[in-house]
Amino acid sequence: MRISVLGSGIVGRTLAARLVDLRHRVVIGTRDPGRPHITRWLRSAGELARAGTYAEAARSASIVLNATPGTATLDALHAAGAAALAGKVLVDVANPVGDPAADPPRLRTGDRSLGEDIQAAFTQTRVVKALNTVSPSVMVNPKRVPGDHVAFLAGDSRQAKTMVTGLLREFGWPPHAIVDLGDITGARSMEMLFPLRQRLSRSLGHTNFNLGILHA
Repeated sequence: MRISVLGSGIVGRTLAARLVDLRHRVVIGTRDPGRPHITRWLRSAGELARAGTYAEAARSASIVLNATPGTATLDALHAAGAAALAGKVLVDVANPVGDPAADPPRLRTGDRSLGEDIQAAFTQTRVVKALNTVSPSVMVNPKRVPGDHVAFLAGDSRQAKTMVTGLLREFGWPPHAIVDLGDITGARSMEMLFPLRQRLSRSLGHTNFNLGILHA
């Protein structure tokens, strides 16, 4: 598939590299595609990867992954353009955190999640919240964490969630580990897990962990 990853930070580059490994054609979208760290990444990624502006990346793909910082997400998506995103599946992996290094991190306050805000702003785009509850390395390789643990997703479109489930399975998430939290309002609880993730990473001293669910 042709997949765009918006955001050239560690999350975006990790996702894009894994997608290239899976033989997808990938475009990283960013404000300045010529920045040195992007050029270096492209050299290592090979012929299936390229970089472009947010708008160029959005136009070129059927699935778009939002890996921009949560506080900059809506600006980046508006730069990509509603027309370029219309009809496409957008996987939102971002968290609405002002300063991720702060302890505890401060989530943006409001009645809605970032995932809901994206869906409200881009009504012709099928938004699915996924993968924001784990570190980038675990997103693309869940076997880094032993035992049973889960990846949540939420979105209004059943078809879009089916497509995202397929992508997660390519990353290595088994079917029983993918937990559907319903419509896009499920993104609220997913985003609220970010402070717990940050505190756990400090307590454990690493990010190779995840949450599991035990039930009758």
